[in-house]
Amino acid sequence: MATIVLSAVGMAVGGSVGGSVLGLSSAVIGRAAGATLGQVIDQRLLGSGSNAVETGRIDRFRLTGASEGAAVPRVFGRMRVGGQIIWATRFVENSTTTGGKGSPRPRSTSYSYTVSLALALCQGRITRVGRIWADGVELSKDTLSLRVYDGSDDQLPDPKIEAVEGSGAVPAHRGLAYMVIEDLDLSLFGNRVPQFSVEVVSAANSGADKHDIADKIRAVALIPGSGEYTLATTHVTMSKGFGQTETVNIHTPTAQPDFLVSLDALVEELPNLNSVSMVVSWFGNDLRCGTCTIEPKVEQTGTDGSQPWRVSGLSRAAAQTVLPIRKLPRCVARSKS
Repeated sequence: MATIVLSAVGMAVGGSVGGSVLGLSSAVIGRAAGATLGQVIDQRLLGSGSNAVETGRIDRFRLTGASEGAAVPRVFGRMRVGGQIIWATRFVENSTTTGGKGSPRPRSTSYSYTVSLALALCQGRITRVGRIWADGVELSKDTLSLRVYDGSDDQLPDPKIEAVEGSGAVPAHRGLAYMVIEDLDLSLFGNRVPQFSVEVVSAANSGADKHDIADKIRAVALIPGSGEYTLATTHVTMSKGFGQTETVNIHTPTAQPDFLVSLDALVEELPNLNSVSMVVSWFGNDLRCGTCTIEPKVEQTGTDGSQPWRVSGLSRAAAQTVLPIRKLPRCVARSKS
């Protein structure tokens, strides 16, 4: 307030004096002098500015750990298990400051944290780790710095744990399947360690004299079912109106087409697979074999995708549409009274 008042007073005083100095009128010089004096008074009365704003800083963290005597699960087949944190580093604090001098916004400092940790999964050897959830939300494994130890009898200690704890001071956890996540960004979870759950795939049989059936499979028939872009290996979108698009062949957090995700899972679960027979679904138009015609069909002919639909030389506009499934009327049985 003093800056405004004294700048006006200084301009009035300078204007009454008249004249100029170095091309500047006395009114301008008086206004600058009054504003400078008023700014000094305002800073003494009101302070130099608002305090810096800090967001996201945490004073205390809590970890869910494996307590002594807790049961270790044993998995046969495919199961979703809750991960138990058996090791973690100290939290690394990162700060970012914005605003302040020369900026109209006040200075603001935001804090984020990262941590490396190991999660025990189950006892015995596993085949693979499938999906990973944090607080019930599925994560993409491509966004994690992840290492999985399958619980074999000859697995070695994790290099990250050895780098922190020291060489020769880290157990290899042989016979225990676990995974290590490096530099997990906690800002996505409110600057706290989330509750993990993991999809674990294990052999149906165990022991030196037994073999899982997955090791004996050499060939499979791949049946993707009906769908216009189920076999597409690139990202395909379809227009749903002005400025609206819809992805039609990506339904997982990996941001990869469903066909490639399924192939990766197939290779991991069947390590000795050598050949795949592709089965493509077409449609018949009659229940009588003599008059039935087998041909590819589409769900609609109005809009094509970013990758134009074409099967056996047939375009979307020339293809027939699949008839919708008709619901049968519900029959209600009534008993005679």
